[in-house]
Amino acid sequence: MNTQFHITRPDRAIEPALRDKIENLTKPKGSLGQLEELALQVGLIQQTLEPALRHPVNVIYAADHGIADEGISKSPKEVTRQVVFNFLNGGAGICFLARQHGFEIKIVDSGVDYDFPPIPQLIDRKIRKGTRNYLYEPAMTEEELDLAFQYGAGIVSDCYREGCNVISFGEMGVANTATSSLWMTCLTGIPLIDCVGAGSGLDAEGVRHKYEVLKQAFGRYEGDRRPLAVARHFGGYEMVMAVAGMLRAAELKMVILVDGFIMTNCVLLASRLYPEMLEYCVFGHRGDEAGHKRLLTYLGVRPLLSLGLRLGEGSGAVCAYPILDSAVRMINEMHTFQQAAITKYF
Repeated sequence: MNTQFHITRPDRAIEPALRDKIENLTKPKGSLGQLEELALQVGLIQQTLEPALRHPVNVIYAADHGIADEGISKSPKEVTRQVVFNFLNGGAGICFLARQHGFEIKIVDSGVDYDFPPIPQLIDRKIRKGTRNYLYEPAMTEEELDLAFQYGAGIVSDCYREGCNVISFGEMGVANTATSSLWMTCLTGIPLIDCVGAGSGLDAEGVRHKYEVLKQAFGRYEGDRRPLAVARHFGGYEMVMAVAGMLRAAELKMVILVDGFIMTNCVLLASRLYPEMLEYCVFGHRGDEAGHKRLLTYLGVRPLLSLGLRLGEGSGAVCAYPILDSAVRMINEMHTFQQAAITKYF
């Protein structure tokens, strides 16, 4: 891989001062629970006692998957480009959430199997009209993998230059829960059957068929379990771009809000390449896809929400943003006992 990142863990020297400030706000110690943990995390990421969230952006990478030809998704492949148009028209689920919570949305054609006309709001980073079918061959070439990393990181660099310091990622691509299941089993060792779920709404027979197809693809894989080998063989252009975007965000010391099953698998792969990036991640929600709870447990992380979401698009991450905002407001807007002239009552 030609794209390299320099990611360092946040400097812990400021941690005692952050904890002192949080513990001296006018409340019983620990009484704001996870908000206190979030405030500490953001303060460490930004290396300040007065953290701030600026210009939040949700980047949606969209691409098609060759494996969709095996009938493993309830949605046909043309749904990918139809949903992209819905994003552009402001009518998708992520759109109302972005409007509600003040997010800019960037929509990226990473590899949709469709020739879009020139559209100013659609960022063209198309590598190919969908990946190859990994039931029979690797999903992408080494050159395409490198290009996906370059493009994915570049989008985040643009967000950063525009003033963004908190970012979330979403995806659109029929059959990308299947790809995620294979990443999960390859990188964690959790049995494939425990990683496969209903995706966009398969019934029990559909899930069984999906599992059998993925079992065949996995059985034919002759590569190793190194992250880049897994990403290339069981690819998804949009997923690889999201991995690169997350790594670039961590390199730039941005707060990363993590969405559901697919994006958590992108975090899994990214963290296998650069373990330090996990300290920049805030996990927005636990989704309804079968393997998501297992994956969150494997990573040892606690999501902010559990609302039964399984839409993708970054919806769970953006939905969780007000909680992150509350944590930052807490550390900045609450008075200390000294300021309020209140005797500590704990």
